Amino acid sequence: MVEPDSSSQPSLQRPPRSSVAARLLARARGELEQQSLDDAERSLTNVLALAPNDPEATRLLGLVARQRGDPAKAVDCFRQVLAVWPDDSDLHTWLGVCLFSLGEVEEAIVHLRRACQLAPASAPARVNLGEALWRWAHADEAATQLREALELDPAHIPARLSLARLEAGMGRPDAARAEFREILRRAPDNANAWYALSMNTEAFDRADVEHLQKAFARDDLPTLDHELFGFSLAKALECNGEHARAFEVLQIANASQHRRMSWDAAGAHRFADALLDVFATKPPPPLDSQLGREAILIVGMPRSGSTLVEQILASHPQVEGANEIKDLRQVLETETQRRGKRFPHWVPDAKPEDWQRLGQAYLARTARWHTTRPRFTDKNLMNWYLVGAALAMLPAARVVVVRRDPVETCLACYRHCFTEEAGFACDLDDTADFCVGFLRLTRFWMDQYPDQVFDLEYETLVNHSEATIRRLLEFCELPFNPACIEFYNTPRAVLTPSAGQVHQPLRHDTARSARYGDKLAPLRQRLRDAGVLME
Repeated sequence: MVEPDSSSQPSLQRPPRSSVAARLLARARGELEQQSLDDAERSLTNVLALAPNDPEATRLLGLVARQRGDPAKAVDCFRQVLAVWPDDSDLHTWLGVCLFSLGEVEEAIVHLRRACQLAPASAPARVNLGEALWRWAHADEAATQLREALELDPAHIPARLSLARLEAGMGRPDAARAEFREILRRAPDNANAWYALSMNTEAFDRADVEHLQKAFARDDLPTLDHELFGFSLAKALECNGEHARAFEVLQIANASQHRRMSWDAAGAHRFADALLDVFATKPPPPLDSQLGREAILIVGMPRSGSTLVEQILASHPQVEGANEIKDLRQVLETETQRRGKRFPHWVPDAKPEDWQRLGQAYLARTARWHTTRPRFTDKNLMNWYLVGAALAMLPAARVVVVRRDPVETCLACYRHCFTEEAGFACDLDDTADFCVGFLRLTRFWMDQYPDQVFDLEYETLVNHSEATIRRLLEFCELPFNPACIEFYNTPRAVLTPSAGQVHQPLRHDTARSARYGDKLAPLRQRLRDAGVLME
């Protein structure tokens, strides 16, 4: 989303404050502009000690919390200030952005709409509303807002970038590529546009390679831009058959990510061990064995085919595709906070009434996805940790585990620029360990819940598509529908980088590891040693 100007000051009535408080507030603004968040927070705390509930100090404290990655605290601050300044459009935008990150989508959109009403000539306000609507799968309205933003400001690159991504997600690759190229015409060194284009094209020419090589060689770029140029250049080199050089570039870009992103491999292993231990004894029988029939959970490693499986199921007239929603994890996090004990250590204490309450909370949070159609998919990739809890909460739900060849999966993750949540993907050893952990735990779920968990191999789906799709539908207790075979014709918003692929017929040429030859030998050996690669 587009960040409002954090240094701007509302042109609204301000309460009186002492000269000391005023000086501290001015200092806090400067500290915030310099990203000295600890200093800014201390200054603001001192202001509020002198002038309790000062709206400007509280607003800035919300911005500090937002930049610290604490949207819940930011929301509390912004709500307090809205009681004083209800017509501040930037404040509504900040509150909407933070609520959205917390999964409170409907309320977020209310505030983002209000921001547009208060500032109808603001292109950034419309971009933020458009982004939220798009991520909530309201593609048509999102496109309208983004196009109106471009009418207000044709040079607004974030609006054009969002519109291009929307076109890609709706299965309109030609329109998406045209928008990406228009961005690059206006801003030739826009790293986000190059990376988005790399995810939506198979054709980079030599001129593209040369431009990306020059950009990647610069030493004056922000770290993230340099990484995005690296991943883009690797794709361009692949397009031109230079896989050895592409791998060298990927190593540099991933090493940079690895320095700024953390992945606690030991912690992840301990968490999996705790799950295996706790759920070795199944939770007590449910009070309502039919609770949760609406939900079909799709779990898998990133880049393993889970978006394809969701597109197939969402092509069925009884199923809504919800994309990567966070509700299951948020329900469990709320219960963890209530109990004061980390998940899954409170699981043995949970009674059937507790699981039913949590299941009902999840269904309430996801109600919009099963209102017009009776079933929906939940494709959050980290849900593979939570299958045992999900089936305790939702005993009638179905879980589809999507598996792809481990080497191909690890390579696909390594070729992709992820967020903090996928810090494992920056290092092939970490990715291999993550893959081993995924296979270990999902095999346990399949053994524990054979009637509720379906094992779907990506390569089998590609090579025997109709038979596999029929088995998938039967497992989900859905009647066969030919639209699932022609899933690529289903017009729906797909929010992952795989959008372009799932709007096309199945391809049989997606395997890439052979092109990298011995570069992947250490990865293969690590997977062999772990017993998940038999070659």
